[in-house]
Amino acid sequence: MSDLKTSVQQQFDRVAANYRTSAVHALGEDLQQMVALADLRGDERVLDAGCGAGHTAAAFAPRTAEVVAVDFTESMLRQVALLAAERGLTNLTTRVGDVENLPFGDSEFDLVVSRYSAHHWPHPAQAIAEFRRVLKPGGRVILSDVVGFDDPTCDTYLNAIELLRDPSHVRDYTEPEWLEFFASAGFSAEIGFHFRIELEFENWTQRMATSEVNRAAIRSLYASAPAEVKTAMGISQAGHEFACAVVCAG
Repeated sequence: MSDLKTSVQQQFDRVAANYRTSAVHALGEDLQQMVALADLRGDERVLDAGCGAGHTAAAFAPRTAEVVAVDFTESMLRQVALLAAERGLTNLTTRVGDVENLPFGDSEFDLVVSRYSAHHWPHPAQAIAEFRRVLKPGGRVILSDVVGFDDPTCDTYLNAIELLRDPSHVRDYTEPEWLEFFASAGFSAEIGFHFRIELEFENWTQRMATSEVNRAAIRSLYASAPAEVKTAMGISQAGHEFACAVVCAG
């Protein structure tokens, strides 16, 4: 496993429980939109790729035959198991695995979903190719994440702030980048939903146990950001906003 992926494991191993109780992850209009966009029959076998604490898997489980939640941080998978037990979801199981090298055979799933995970993927095109491999013919992918800016200045500030808060952050990919990743893997993809999330600075940094040094650096970037960045990210003393999107591919 690469040093970067080891960093992800170490980072989230310390804070996994915070993500099971996080309102940003447990709620959110995109979660309901993802379920609606899936147009479920009820007999699907679903893979939640990079499942985190399991909120996406738990949203799909009552409406499908089976959900397999995959993450390579075992402490996160323990949170998934707790969430499933709390909700009585007997068709939700967990599996240790890497989205860029999935531990499944070809054509095993009807649907792959992923939410707030992709910005940790160093090789997103490889992950998308793996999704294609494990999907049955006609299978679909629904992915939700923070998206980057086409404007270089805004994009630089966004990813700098993300990295200071979370050292395992790789990149918030732009919408055109996502569409190209999917097209390269043979999918037809479109943006199914746009939304924004508000991040209150204290909660956002406490959830990741961000160091005081890095918290101060983020505050410094808030203060020094050009006006267009402050507008694009909704920066204020209280925190900031992220632009996000749900990508649908089949």
